[in-house]
Amino acid sequence: MQTMPKEQSSIREKTRHRLQPPRRYKVILYNDDFTTMEFVVRMLITIFHKGEAEAETLMLQVHHAGEAVVGVYSYDIAITKVEEATNMAREEGFPLRITYTPE
Repeated sequence: MQTMPKEQSSIREKTRHRLQPPRRYKVILYNDDFTTMEFVVRMLITIFHKGEAEAETLMLQVHHAGEAVVGVYSYDIAITKVEEATNMAREEGFPLRITYTPE
């Protein structure tokens, strides 16, 4: 029994890739009873590049509500900001808690 040759098609299959924007992460600052308000404002200005008025507003939000989102960034930048803020706090002896979570 002979095998028949396969017919070759001139039709090309198109593969469509659906690109999605990279996931964003919220950086959240939490209140504690030891980290000073002045330090929080300085850290927000230094690491998160907030203006003084915005930094004070965020600090008060953290103080009254217990937490505040201080920025939304790509994964790598969110991790870097959290590490920088944590290191800055530890160097000055503060137990500042700051995390990141998917948006």
